[in-house]
Amino acid sequence: MANQLDPMDIKQILTLHLDGYSNRKIGETLGISRNTVNAYMKLFNGCEYSARKLLELNSAALAELFPSHTTIRNPRFDELMMYFEKVNHARDHPGFTFLHHYRDYSLQSREPYSYTQFMEHYNRRHSKTKGSMKLEHEAGRELFIDYAGTKMHIVDRDTGELRAVEIFVATLPYSLHTYIEASLSQKREDLISSLNNTLGFYGGVTKAIVCDNLKSAVTRASKYEPDINRSLKEFALHYNCVINPTRAYSPQDKALVENAVQLAYQRIYYPMREMTFFSLGELNREIRKRLVDFNDMLYQRKGASRRELFQSVERAYLKPLPETPYQMKDYLRAKVQKIGYVYFSADKSYYSVPYRYVGKSTLIHYTKTTVEVYYSHERIATHPRNESKGLYNTVKDHLGSTHKVYTDWSPDYFGKMAAGHGDNVLACVETLFIDCDYPETSYKSAMGIIQLHRQYGSERLDNACRRAVYGNAVSFRRIRNILEKNLDRADPEEDLPGGIKSHIPFHENIRGPKNYK
Repeated sequence: MANQLDPMDIKQILTLHLDGYSNRKIGETLGISRNTVNAYMKLFNGCEYSARKLLELNSAALAELFPSHTTIRNPRFDELMMYFEKVNHARDHPGFTFLHHYRDYSLQSREPYSYTQFMEHYNRRHSKTKGSMKLEHEAGRELFIDYAGTKMHIVDRDTGELRAVEIFVATLPYSLHTYIEASLSQKREDLISSLNNTLGFYGGVTKAIVCDNLKSAVTRASKYEPDINRSLKEFALHYNCVINPTRAYSPQDKALVENAVQLAYQRIYYPMREMTFFSLGELNREIRKRLVDFNDMLYQRKGASRRELFQSVERAYLKPLPETPYQMKDYLRAKVQKIGYVYFSADKSYYSVPYRYVGKSTLIHYTKTTVEVYYSHERIATHPRNESKGLYNTVKDHLGSTHKVYTDWSPDYFGKMAAGHGDNVLACVETLFIDCDYPETSYKSAMGIIQLHRQYGSERLDNACRRAVYGNAVSFRRIRNILEKNLDRADPEEDLPGGIKSHIPFHENIRGPKNYK
């Protein structure tokens, strides 16, 4: 098996490189082989574009410049490393022996290592118990986030039912300036909303956001190479930072935010323990009020409060915020229908795309406000999102030439066309739409009448329409008959009594116009 580096990973390598990270540090931060990072850096250096220019390219252009590079994995070795995690959890259990675990491992593995190799690999990886390390944190480098284990509650006004809510905690490890808010869940949309609010609270962006292996952040948890989900990758690209999950089962990797959670219990939870809240908004307003005192409290070892350290030092090291906050995207696949629309199943509606993509499979990116359609990594259509069901949302430029004309059809449209062939043609077409509750039924008749000029010319068509209007016989078939039988050349008044004989033969049962006065 091989892990492909997609364009988002390439952009994160470029981002960290521009931030001054070494190749080794980039690999450690993103969980990518150092040799792979080295190979890509050689490709970047040999490219005609600068690193900043490469960041501006879209995914399709990057994929074309840098065909998929891979890092080779050894499934047999990875299986052994994963098994060692199980061994470590059992180390303190009475009666533990390596031989017992080796036998268990050899039974479940297809290609087990020998016992000697088993012990050799274990001793290399876990030669002795590791002590805690005091980490020095750079200002503006990382933001640690976590959810509190103990939840708060809001009360339903109508039923009195308690609803548990999550408490999101973020802290900057240099100044320990902390942000806390309540959210309904730990799902992606709530996590990203909390992250947007956090960066807005700080007024800037750190180089990296450090989280644990949340389901809403990490698609596949791993101690070595966790897979970050697409929404979080796009969030990181939007804010020009990276997401760096900690090692699984390693709370010491984010000890400072773990400590911030404990302090939140003391300074936020406890003072609010007897208060009742009926909405998430009420709860967050009270949390923000308590948070001011939390950050203003003197930090004795540093001789200043969290807020003072942040404002005087760390804020200057943060990257600026983009103009707009990130909106979480979701994705749907859809095939372009013959009529030139894709079906958007989330709202059960339709959105137009350029007509040349009929029959193509596309990927829809959508947020709360926009719907974008992509084909082969290229955006081919953008629409404001319309949540009304069953509607066709159309951009006129997307339609084929014949469809564009059809959308213009109206009584006024046919009136303008008819006026170019004579006043009688115009009168004839206008007659079609008189007292017509649903004018669409007359569009084809109007088009047919106007198109007769191609065969008979505008002058003859105008005369034929004059005769049809005079005889109150306006229809496509009647006007066509007049032209086919050359009746347009005669004066319609000659058919009146006293004039030239009518082409209708005389019969005693046929009544003339006098009977209808």
